[in-house]
Amino acid sequence: MKSVIERYNSFKEDQVTNPESEVKFWQRESEILRQQLQTLQENHRQLMGGQLYGLSIRNLQDLERQLELSLQEIRMRKEKILTDEIHELNQKGNLIHQENVELYTKVYGTTDSATLAPSKNAFAQFPYGSGGGEYPQTLFQLQLCQPEQEQYCETSGSATATK
Repeated sequence: MKSVIERYNSFKEDQVTNPESEVKFWQRESEILRQQLQTLQENHRQLMGGQLYGLSIRNLQDLERQLELSLQEIRMRKEKILTDEIHELNQKGNLIHQENVELYTKVYGTTDSATLAPSKNAFAQFPYGSGGGEYPQTLFQLQLCQPEQEQYCETSGSATATK
């Protein structure tokens, strides 16, 4: 065990004190990285449909299989994203439905549970809407109006209101 540690320490010291071996190490490392880069660039060109002329039938079949697997993964990822977005939009629709129920209750004082119950669509038909859960055919236009002013007149100690 001691001899292994001594060899390691002496090798480590040689690496630090010997700049020539350090240069050789970095040259080897850069050559390995150049080869890896060249291989990756060639693979990329082949995946993009270029430089296929030198490939054998076996290599073309492998490339086709790799592309099919990649396409399958892309489709699964796309499906997951779309499913998540649909789920999120359904949640937002349910929240909007709840807000509509609350606003209807505030405006009209009561809720009709049969007409305000959530549907499978999450957009139930409100008594003031049309279209059975689809987009309403009639647009509603709301405007703010000044409240009617009540005039108070005092006559013989009692207040009467006139409009």
